Amino acid sequence: MLHRTISGRIAYTSRKAGREGEERGREAFTITIHNDGSRVMRALCEIEEPAPTVLRDVTCSFGPDDMPTDAFVRLMLGDSFLGAGLFRVVDGGVECESFGPGIGRVSQRFILAGAFEGLGMHPISTDAFMLKQMDRNKGPHGRVVRFIVPSSDHRGAGPPLIGEASMRLDYLGHEAVTVPAGNFAASHFRLSDPDDLAHPEYDIWVTADEDAIFLKGGVGGYMQTWYELVELTPR
Repeated sequence: MLHRTISGRIAYTSRKAGREGEERGREAFTITIHNDGSRVMRALCEIEEPAPTVLRDVTCSFGPDDMPTDAFVRLMLGDSFLGAGLFRVVDGGVECESFGPGIGRVSQRFILAGAFEGLGMHPISTDAFMLKQMDRNKGPHGRVVRFIVPSSDHRGAGPPLIGEASMRLDYLGHEAVTVPAGNFAASHFRLSDPDDLAHPEYDIWVTADEDAIFLKGGVGGYMQTWYELVELTPR
């Protein structure tokens, strides 16, 4: 085959008092990288806690410039169908065709005024890849970044409709990281909400290479969640 493939698994655990280390979900992902640098990322995300459960299937495609071109998401909430939607980045905006029992059939077009960093479809693996939009050659620094999201819920547990989110993204530097999947050279990032100081910060470590594979990360505050790469093929 002319492409290369990376696959892996991320464990979702809790850091809440009395539940430290307990598994609360998981994510299996596969990345196909083509010779022109474009890639397709597929993720199956399972969230067991807090209830109701969330099962999310996502396919997200990126061009050679690492910017998204299209994405599909299908959601089950509490083992019942919540919705499915196709998102396309087009000249001047983002289009969405979605349907679900609570929204019916919906067609949307969102006009983009200014730059944006990507489609925040909620899998941990695609969150990590979008951090490549930060120029690490500048050293530690930060700026506000803008994402198009299919749901404002922090678990992505809403019917797929076009939304917008802005966060502050800080690149904190280069570190060596050890996770169950192995030892890696990593880049450390932090996401925070400049408009809601009570929102917990989200620390993320990704591989320092062009693939930006998620390694570990977590959200503190009232969420107390932790994510860690437990399998990676090839290594």
